[in-house]
Amino acid sequence: MASKRKEVLKLPVTLDLGEDGYIIAECPAIPGCVSQGRTREEALENIKDAILACLEVRKRRGMPLTVETHEIEVAV
Repeated sequence: MASKRKEVLKLPVTLDLGEDGYIIAECPAIPGCVSQGRTREEALENIKDAILACLEVRKRRGMPLTVETHEIEVAV
């Protein structure tokens, strides 16, 4: 029996401290994909679950899985 190979995506994630003390995790490559956790580790685990759920919804709706993101340099 042939096993289905899963594609592995490497996606950027941001972490920010929320007003309530929770760590907010967001995946900018997937609009609206946000989660949180009490610790950095929990926030990162939770955003993985959120990413999988968002990708499934986008796939089901025929949407591109991610949007284009860029890093730019800005002098400050």
